[in-house]
Amino acid sequence: MSAAFIRRQEDFVCGHCGKTVKGNGYTNHCPDCLYSKHVDVNPGDRAAECGGLMRPVRGELRKNEMIITHECLKCGYRKVNKAAPEDNFELLLKLMQEERL
Repeated sequence: MSAAFIRRQEDFVCGHCGKTVKGNGYTNHCPDCLYSKHVDVNPGDRAAECGGLMRPVRGELRKNEMIITHECLKCGYRKVNKAAPEDNFELLLKLMQEERL
């Protein structure tokens, strides 16, 4: 059983492309390049010690929702996240066409 989601409204600067991202409490990746950061063990807890960049490696449609799979460049951990309406749609489509897993 996983711990409860902790909503954190945090702004951040993307560690991959440098964009300043305004968080809404659910934001977990950059909407421009789709990169994330390995900071959580459970959503929102900020308990991961790794801190590595997580690159988007796959995009897929599940139950009518776009899903992004991220892989940590430092430790290899993989995590799936829902895409957001403001995400780079062209990049999401490209991820769906490329099979990198």
